[in-house]
Amino acid sequence: MAAYLLAEARVGDAVAYETYKLLAQAAIARYGGRYLARGGRSAVLEGNWTPPQRLVIVEFDSLEQVKRFYDSPEYQAARAARQGVAEMNMLVVEGLPL
Repeated sequence: MAAYLLAEARVGDAVAYETYKLLAQAAIARYGGRYLARGGRSAVLEGNWTPPQRLVIVEFDSLEQVKRFYDSPEYQAARAARQGVAEMNMLVVEGLPL
């Protein structure tokens, strides 16, 4: 069953964040992730949401694959590069069975 990684980023240093993006993109590809949304425009339609500065949605084949990606040495390097550059909220949700 597919799983969707949602990441909300608040970027403090856009230049340094580029290193994180390159490392994260390579790790996502290595573990079979596919970007569905990557920092595009967003709008609140209902409720008290605060529009994120940057929202990313990535589809993986399974929740287990997301965990492999997240715990991988490749993504740990990306997280290290992001330290002090951006704040990140991240969650994963399973999709519906096909």
